[in-house]
Amino acid sequence: MDVFGWLYAQVLDFFGLGPLLELIARGDYRALLTVDGFGAVLGPILPLLLVFELLRSVALKTFKREHYQVPLLVMVLNRFIGSFITIAVVGLCIGLFQRFAPFQAGLTWYGVLYGYVAWELSHFVYHFFAHKVRILWCLHSTHHAPVAMNMSVNYSHIFLEAAYADFVRTSICMVLGVSPPLLVLIMIIDGFWGSFIHVSDGVLKNGRLGVMNRIILTPSHHRVHHARNVVYMDTNFCNLLPIWDRLFGTYIEERDDVRIEYGITRPVKPYSVTDAYLGEFYLLGKDVWQAPGLRNKFMYIVMPPGWSHDGHHKTARVAKQELAGMDPHRPPESHTTQGVRP
Repeated sequence: MDVFGWLYAQVLDFFGLGPLLELIARGDYRALLTVDGFGAVLGPILPLLLVFELLRSVALKTFKREHYQVPLLVMVLNRFIGSFITIAVVGLCIGLFQRFAPFQAGLTWYGVLYGYVAWELSHFVYHFFAHKVRILWCLHSTHHAPVAMNMSVNYSHIFLEAAYADFVRTSICMVLGVSPPLLVLIMIIDGFWGSFIHVSDGVLKNGRLGVMNRIILTPSHHRVHHARNVVYMDTNFCNLLPIWDRLFGTYIEERDDVRIEYGITRPVKPYSVTDAYLGEFYLLGKDVWQAPGLRNKFMYIVMPPGWSHDGHHKTARVAKQELAGMDPHRPPESHTTQGVRP
């Protein structure tokens, strides 16, 4: 086995350089105007930004192992387990659901606009239920487990979440008439932006991006989404256009008087990939096992995280209701999230 060849291929794949190098080798720079060429140019930017983050933190002596270890080890684990699943699920959904669309939106300016609005709806649906259905939260919680925001958080996903997300998003887009070529273009743009908004405050201190904060979802908005502070829980589910968050009342901006605390509300064992990857499944299994009756066992699976059969709920909704009833003069940063599950 050519070990060095394998390592070279892995490095190219991680940095997304393969398609770009192939394009340069062919010398056909007109391909940059195609969807594949556009993706080839964007591909290396985010991994290079991650490396810049790491080198900068080392140079400034702000590097902390706990900020990067779990996401990067999860990335390695996922590369061995689920690298082929996304393509398979997207292809399956196109084959199953495209036939039901009343029309097909193509690669026109109005098609892209319509397609992106439809995509944001599909992303909102997937993301909302990932926070509101406990079994789906078990899939999504790995992404929220890191205790700091940086580019490595992009790789902190349990491999099965991609299958769930792609099934929901692709199915909805197919039924709403987003053509497969348009879907690919939107996924490239959305994947790039969805990764960029995880940039650390060390690289981009003010994540509001000026006037853009009023138009699109910025890194500041997504930092709020990853916060475990009660006031920020279950907000900003969209990825680029906050249309559906505004419509459904889940839009919120970062507050200067509330310092963001990252992570999930239960203690996660430091440096433990196992706990970040499977900890929520273990706790769900424990609750189901101890719950009386089949109905209660089923409810633990489908109700929001923090739901309890005895009525002592610690869901995000209950926590926000309690927060609303607190003394308005109490400093917001003192509100605890102990025992609350987002």
